[in-house]
Amino acid sequence: MTHEQALAYWLSHVNFEQRVPTATDLKLERMRSLLARLGDPHRRLRIVHVAGSKGKGSTSAMLAAVLTHAGYRTGLFTSPHLCRHEERFQVAGAPILPEELAQLLTEIRAVVEGGRPFPSGPPTFFEIATAVGFLHFVRRRADAAILEVGLGGRLDSTNVCLPELAVITSISHDHTLILGDRLASIAREKAGIVKAGRPVVSGTTAPEARAVIEEVCARLRVPLIEIDRDFRFTYTPGRVDDATILRPRVQVTTAARVWPALEVNLLGEHQAANAAVVVACVEQLRKRGWHLGDAAVRDGLAGVLWPARLEVVGRRPLVVLDCAHNVASALALVETLTASFAPTRRVLVFAGSGDKDTPGMFRVLAPHFAAAVMTRYTTNPRAIPPDALAAMWQTASGDTARVADTPGLALVEARRLAAEADLICITGSVFLAGEVRGMPSERGV
Repeated sequence: MTHEQALAYWLSHVNFEQRVPTATDLKLERMRSLLARLGDPHRRLRIVHVAGSKGKGSTSAMLAAVLTHAGYRTGLFTSPHLCRHEERFQVAGAPILPEELAQLLTEIRAVVEGGRPFPSGPPTFFEIATAVGFLHFVRRRADAAILEVGLGGRLDSTNVCLPELAVITSISHDHTLILGDRLASIAREKAGIVKAGRPVVSGTTAPEARAVIEEVCARLRVPLIEIDRDFRFTYTPGRVDDATILRPRVQVTTAARVWPALEVNLLGEHQAANAAVVVACVEQLRKRGWHLGDAAVRDGLAGVLWPARLEVVGRRPLVVLDCAHNVASALALVETLTASFAPTRRVLVFAGSGDKDTPGMFRVLAPHFAAAVMTRYTTNPRAIPPDALAAMWQTASGDTARVADTPGLALVEARRLAAEADLICITGSVFLAGEVRGMPSERGV
């Protein structure tokens, strides 16, 4: 298939990024069957498996950067993408080439359509994506692979692997229609990635969720390394002005040592917590024979690139692009705006998905913004209509939001509302962030 044909074939499959799955939609039998027909490529990789309600993508990117600086040829599988599908599959920091993606999808199509029927129907979009990742990492001779869970953990298609290390970054309310509305039930789904005999690093702080992770690890008799018990961190905020960015710093203390202060190329205390998790992972991987020097940790954290996470993409006015999509990530966003940016007037551009707690996010965001523009992304049917968002904003803030039919028009309106000394923050969804970042004028400063 050509690249266009291959993408069309891939996108023709059921896609739970486009619609919310039910509990019965998620099964591992299809994934195991698909990989068996492809020669079980996942069995030939040394894997770190990363789950969590928020922070799992950033943590995965940090780990991949550290391993790459240590000399490991490292694969990174993440989802969803921002601008191009190829971003989901990286080796040594480089996305898969379009022709490579087309070739792998052609091979997958041949085994899907050329053999016996699959249990529970044909593979989904994300199951095919997972298979592409495993094949690409093997073909590119990756020494290690960092796998970010797509949804939950227990029934996620990545959970066919036997990792060197399992990581759970945080637990908060998200995907409650599938994972449950209590932190304990969400934590149990995330802890489904824990495997007997393999250590676990947890950055989870909520007591209800911690108790579940501790119970699962005790039952499976696996070592559990927890934040605020086995390691902790102190954080010095970064600073952003109209000309420069001063990186934040994190100092991590573990049972083994006090690490020197480390610069992190991502803003926010939540990213410092993710960096502390990465340091704890490094110590566990060292115990398993991985050669990860202190310099690799320092350089990896200082140089990690993970776009649209409080990313400054414009100046005068400052334009900040973020992917906050639930209440916990909205809290992290406003805390970082307060700690790292001048207390200037702020304008919000927002689009979100119908399965999120948008009213809860607006209650967090409203006190910090003088004006708001509601829009919808054009790349995903889960987007909430802008008029509905404006009504939610009115309830949360008492103010009237502007409405724009597209992200491009929303940015025009936000720039009209903002003076040069103001700040525009674009947030609500990775789909909005990807659409905005794909615009020629929003690709970075």
